Amino acid sequence: MFKNLSAVHPVAWNIVIGTLFVRFASTVSMPFLAIYLTSEKHISPAMVGIMLTVSAFLGVFFSFIGGSLSDRIGRKKILLTSIFLWSLTLIGFGLGDSFGWFFILNSILNICSSFFEPSSRALLSDLTDEKSKLLVFNLRYAAINVGVAIGPLVGLYLGSSHSTLPFVLSGIVYFFYGITLFYMLSKYKIGENQTSSSGQKVSMKESLSILRKDVVFALTILTICIYGLGYSQSFSTMSQYFANAPQFHEGIKLYAYLTTINAVTVVLLQFPIVSRMKNFPPTVSMMIGNIIVSLSVAGFGIFTNFYLLAIVMIVFTIGEIFAFTFTDVFVDQLAPEELKGTYFGAMGFSKFGFVFGPALGGSLLSYFGYEKGGYAFIIISIIAFFSFPMMLFVNRLFQKRKKVEMQSGAKLTVNS
Repeated sequence: MFKNLSAVHPVAWNIVIGTLFVRFASTVSMPFLAIYLTSEKHISPAMVGIMLTVSAFLGVFFSFIGGSLSDRIGRKKILLTSIFLWSLTLIGFGLGDSFGWFFILNSILNICSSFFEPSSRALLSDLTDEKSKLLVFNLRYAAINVGVAIGPLVGLYLGSSHSTLPFVLSGIVYFFYGITLFYMLSKYKIGENQTSSSGQKVSMKESLSILRKDVVFALTILTICIYGLGYSQSFSTMSQYFANAPQFHEGIKLYAYLTTINAVTVVLLQFPIVSRMKNFPPTVSMMIGNIIVSLSVAGFGIFTNFYLLAIVMIVFTIGEIFAFTFTDVFVDQLAPEELKGTYFGAMGFSKFGFVFGPALGGSLLSYFGYEKGGYAFIIISIIAFFSFPMMLFVNRLFQKRKKVEMQSGAKLTVNS
């Protein structure tokens, strides 16, 4: 798979390498936001969960808008506007002191992310030939996890759970990444006079039809929503639970260590797993990931010993690799050329599970109390498990669709 490295476009390399640095910067601060608000500002976990839910809810809808706009007005404008606003928002975290201030800024931050992410993935698709797309999308995913492997430990050292200074530092890193992205896009004249690789403009109203006409895509979004309820506990409920439950000693450190184990496991196992699964349909990998993640979530509520939790995290991460590494490739295979950004943006609707996950987890923590908070993970694990049979059904539909495409000799579009 790595033999195609020389075929990766310089702008694609900029996105991949830049992703490493900005994800490192963001994980220095953002994973500790819930802890900071509950421990320093004495805000209830339910309120923090609602804040994370509302801001993420906005991000879901703006993801579709951002992806659709990138098809219509070009990737460059969306990418640069969102990355610089993202930078200013992170710096703004260091200037606030009230819950309302953090609420507003966290909402803006999610909107920026929802504009930038689908546009950057669509641009990677635009710039990469078909045989190299699996490599490029996985290089991006690996870059995310290399950054995440280091960020939480640095954040722990900087005292991110007690200070907003790390947010300011993160914003500065994002600003410099924006400068390099502006330079590379201008140098290679990317996104200046193009809307999509086909040059065809599609209205937002027409774009919305993908959810109605593409049954495979719509069911995939629903499946990931249910799966996301389970996965989202790893970056929201878990941090609050470990930081406040009496059965954990130095729970903040424990959470930071487990987050690092998660990222290191991805870095070590991602490409071996991808190499084994590359000849299978992407839905098979996603299906395996759904069942592993949904079941392992319960382990975070059952065990309190660090070594057992580390094993659970490794298993959880293996499931994450199966679930996530082929998702971008799957979306790219479904999307018509003129709707790449729209499809990647519409995948934002799959984040509804990630949106409601923190609120559900926080509410369950409030109901059971921190001491019995493990029940929250068990309940959510049972709910998330239903994503497995649903993904099994999606896989069958996808196989039928591929057979039709092979017989017709052309890729199906939303109008097929």
